[in-house]
Amino acid sequence: MLERNKMVSDETKNESKQKTCFVIMPIADMDGYETGHFSRVYSHLIKPACEKAGYLPVRADDVGSSNYIIIDILHKILDSDLVLCDLSGRNPNVLYELGIRQAFNLPTVLIKDIKTNKIFDIQGLRYTEYNQTLRVDEVVRDIALLQKSLSETAMANGTDVNSLIQLLAVQPATRPSSVEVSGETSVILSALKDLASRISSLEHSSLPIQIPNEQAKRRFKRPSRMVERIAEGSFMVNGEKMDIGDDLYIKGKELGVLADASPHSLVIKSNAGEIFELQIDDPRFSLITLLPF
Repeated sequence: MLERNKMVSDETKNESKQKTCFVIMPIADMDGYETGHFSRVYSHLIKPACEKAGYLPVRADDVGSSNYIIIDILHKILDSDLVLCDLSGRNPNVLYELGIRQAFNLPTVLIKDIKTNKIFDIQGLRYTEYNQTLRVDEVVRDIALLQKSLSETAMANGTDVNSLIQLLAVQPATRPSSVEVSGETSVILSALKDLASRISSLEHSSLPIQIPNEQAKRRFKRPSRMVERIAEGSFMVNGEKMDIGDDLYIKGKELGVLADASPHSLVIKSNAGEIFELQIDDPRFSLITLLPF
């Protein structure tokens, strides 16, 4: 019995130590690709290849934290054992995130589909190509090629030259061991933390908030639910200016991108490419904001 418990404990320990591969790739739909194309690339090509190579694949939309999403992405870019970057479609966000990883000279595997032209600035770096049609026979072949690239990059242990830092023979960026906070900043952070705690307690309290007089009621009254067109593609929503293409949030969670609006509703496009309408009488409507926290 003790031996069995030890085996279970060892297996649990090994699972907890599984290496991660953060996947940098387009999340939303892009021109020139079918709806949901990159989700299929991730599910049918990238994810199986990572798992076969012994890595747990993680994509930006897999992160369940309610923190500011950019902070979560930066941590994954720098802390993951390996990063796989899909250059297909020349997505600017993808290139920006790749630049951060390259600046620290951390192991990275580059891939792109066969219809995307080479990117001049990084064309000297090796990458693996795949067929964007995702035909069954070619996906099987591409999974094997990608698995090989992942394994070889991991085994190179920093000796393989596949970053601009190594090609230029310059010192990579380093992360500071600690950050010193000034006294003024410490006071501000403490006040913000206290304010957040008070707001959270009010939101979760079942007791009604006592308003002492009519003047206080007017002062603390939430903006009425409304949508007003102020220019072409621009709207005033609950007292906040929003443009088509802006990211929308509710309590720190991303809803999607504003696609259109009418006096009675907002049309939102999710990261998965789904279009849905949020009516003005929906209880969530008054919580919509551009602030990701």
